[in-house]
Amino acid sequence: MRKTILIVDDEKDMNAMLKRYFELNGYFVQTAQNGLQAIEKAGKQPDIILLDINMPDLDGVEVCRRIRDFVACPILFLTARVEDQDKLKGFAAGGDDYIVKPFSIDELGARVEAHLRREERRQNKRIRTKFDDDLVIDYTAKEVYFKGALIALLPREFEIVELLSSYPGQLFSKDRIFEHIWNMDSNADVGVIMEHISKIRGKFAKAGCKPYIQTVWGSGYKWIR
Repeated sequence: MRKTILIVDDEKDMNAMLKRYFELNGYFVQTAQNGLQAIEKAGKQPDIILLDINMPDLDGVEVCRRIRDFVACPILFLTARVEDQDKLKGFAAGGDDYIVKPFSIDELGARVEAHLRREERRQNKRIRTKFDDDLVIDYTAKEVYFKGALIALLPREFEIVELLSSYPGQLFSKDRIFEHIWNMDSNADVGVIMEHISKIRGKFAKAGCKPYIQTVWGSGYKWIR
């Protein structure tokens, strides 16, 4: 089945080039030239989104923030430049990767394929695990329940829970978590991990269950049963 890719860029030439490339590689391509069009077309649930950051009126980070509650697919930011603080904002908004312009179009195609393969592997999992204290993780539905009540996690928050809970007791450094979840090299800024884990713990505490994610100071995090 052909995958659908939504390309969002206010530059017509960039949109046309990317559309032509991905169509030649077997994708069904939708395009948008501004933030409002992107939000509308994201509602059609593409398999992956390429989202330019530097757009007038409504930038890519704000678009990502607005669609993340109803779009679960990978979102890859396209940008002419990016500072560490900008990366943190983008990842906190729900982005999955950054592609810096100018880029190799073949490398971009390879990254898109890698993100899609990763999504397929996750969707093919058929696991529902119950931990003590009546915590249940449904890895297929990407949902977490405590005493039968849903704990509403954002997609990146669930992915951190999924990674750590799949290897109880195993220590994961922030670099390793960042590299696994966002598919970025470990030299990137990993401060976003602390923010996400803080939010996960807050939601677990509000639900009434123990935190499960233990901090090992100076080393990273691990899941305790």
